[in-house]
Amino acid sequence: MTTTLFLTFVFVALIGVLTPGLDTMLILRHSLLGGRRVGVATFLGINLGCLIWGTASVAGLTALLTASQVAYDIVRVAGAAYLLWLGGSALWKSLPRNRVQQADDVPVERVALTAFGALRSGMVTNLLNPKVGVFYVSLLPQFLPPGAAAFAWGPLLVATHISIGLLWSTALVWLAGRASALFQRQRVRAWLDRITATVLIGLGLKLAAEG
Repeated sequence: MTTTLFLTFVFVALIGVLTPGLDTMLILRHSLLGGRRVGVATFLGINLGCLIWGTASVAGLTALLTASQVAYDIVRVAGAAYLLWLGGSALWKSLPRNRVQQADDVPVERVALTAFGALRSGMVTNLLNPKVGVFYVSLLPQFLPPGAAAFAWGPLLVATHISIGLLWSTALVWLAGRASALFQRQRVRAWLDRITATVLIGLGLKLAAEG
């Protein structure tokens, strides 16, 4: 029974990780514009956020998000504000007056984003997404065996989910590295910033409008 539960969880976690979302977009954008080191730092920050959510879930703390509407709304509004800020920043940087004008076939410098800044961005984005906490608190209990074994299975499932995320994120950074030359062109980079801004602002507004 436990083997079946574990394999089912792996399948569900794999689908969740492979489904394109905010994490995927951040990793690709930071990798394309900041290089592999920045991309790696971004997904380490995202998975550090998952580790914190998972630890809180095992400890029973994230049950507060499902039990208290006020707690959920606080995290939701903070997350929406952060996404809107990220989207607005990306849109502002993409404006022609804020970019150095040069021939489109000349690569531009990489974004001034440090590895620590990328790690912090990934972690904060993950932590301010209440859906991640609800995902852990609603999903994990369905795959925990009854009895004392549940105490050991919680950390195992969290570690499995994070491991899958690390493997997939590594693949994304590698793919972005192969295409970095194209995305370093000024015009392509500007459109990437605009697309990123549109997605971030859209997600922020959607999160803010949710009850």
